[in-house]
Amino acid sequence: MVIVFALVALLVLSALVAGNWLVWRRLFRDTTRGPGFVRRAGVVVIAGGWVLTVGALVAERGGAPFRLQQILAWPGFLWLALSIYLLLGVLAGELVRPLLRRWLERRARAEEPVEEQPVLAPAGATAVTALASTPAATPATTPATQPADPQMLPPASAPTSALTTAPPPPSASDPTPTPAPDPDPADPSRSLAAPTRRLFVSRVVAGAAAAAAVGTVGYGTYGVLRGPKVKRVTVPLAKLPRAAHGYRIAVVSDIHLGPVLGRGFAQKVVDTINGTQPDLIAVVGDLVDGSVKDLGPAAAPLAQLRARHGAFFVTGNHEYFSGAEQWVDEVRRLGLRPLENARTELPHFDLAGVNDVAGESEGQGPDFAKALGDRDRARACVLLAHQPVQIHDAVDHGVDLQLSGHTHGGQLWPGNLVADLANPTLAGLERYGDTQLYVSRGAGAWGPPTRVGAPSDITVIELASRQA
Repeated sequence: MVIVFALVALLVLSALVAGNWLVWRRLFRDTTRGPGFVRRAGVVVIAGGWVLTVGALVAERGGAPFRLQQILAWPGFLWLALSIYLLLGVLAGELVRPLLRRWLERRARAEEPVEEQPVLAPAGATAVTALASTPAATPATTPATQPADPQMLPPASAPTSALTTAPPPPSASDPTPTPAPDPDPADPSRSLAAPTRRLFVSRVVAGAAAAAAVGTVGYGTYGVLRGPKVKRVTVPLAKLPRAAHGYRIAVVSDIHLGPVLGRGFAQKVVDTINGTQPDLIAVVGDLVDGSVKDLGPAAAPLAQLRARHGAFFVTGNHEYFSGAEQWVDEVRRLGLRPLENARTELPHFDLAGVNDVAGESEGQGPDFAKALGDRDRARACVLLAHQPVQIHDAVDHGVDLQLSGHTHGGQLWPGNLVADLANPTLAGLERYGDTQLYVSRGAGAWGPPTRVGAPSDITVIELASRQA
């Protein structure tokens, strides 16, 4: 096992080194004429960015002073996101680069001026022969056998060499040789030689890749910081009584309060949830990335959550990185009700919750039998479970609807391709036998405060009775 882990780590490290070397080469080496400040600056930017990224990860996991975590988190995590899209931009540029060069070369050849060559008569030819050999000496309306006009012939005393020899080339002492016409300065394909054309193409492709990466990360970060949007989904439940038709559950997951997303972000989430006027609020894990000591003030707005039947909480895997027991006590103090492998009977259905699978390392893993074993299966049951992989146990215990998060919808495209392989459902509503699973993309973000192709959300689940 250790050998396999070491090989995987070596493979990942090799891929990172190769990817960053390619980024440096395309953005800095190929866009400059030789060694110099720009190339050295590129090394500093790329290497320094990764030092900050590793430092941010180690500081968060190692429990470094919270102020140090905040200092490292913004530049370190943003560089992580930026490096992903710089590499993707450079790889896309590898497809564009040869096409652009070929187009410039074809355009340069097509617009290259054709020089007219002078017609020279043989040295021993007579004046009449020299004149007759040019098109201007024989009009189209004159037959080839018609004799030449005597007035056009030179006098007998004129030397024939004046007509049969070309003007002498300018001598080396001539101070004013005839200059060649300048190419159009507005047309780079005509003014660039082959080496300069390669440099021009490299700069265009590198600039486009860098601009696309910065724009993508900037817009994705803005999308997170402005707060999640509300998504509404109707879920019919066969066992739900008519009186519960239209019951609204506000589902929020993966808020990830930490060094980047703090109290202001928590307030946006609370205001958005309260604005939906739900009957019940379900916080399905990964609330925080840090200790109660550091993040207690950031989580304080959760005390403002309002719903007719209250707010409930289950742990996610990040709670077990941050002191799950302390956070369970803290959310209880803030007015939320933790469901630790427990169930409560609401007027029209059962609401249950199980711990996250990460709690198994601390002896606090999920216990479906404890939460669901003795319930009345004639009643509808809604289960809160952080990870979608827990759906199979939910099916075995007759759960009607499981509400989960954890996946972030992939958060950073193309990370959704990897997340989709690791989870039965990446985002949205799907059915597994008689059990339905809804997975929220989450309200916040982990690591980079950035989302690309996976917008954050707070989902209002509206239960529908088939009896209505």
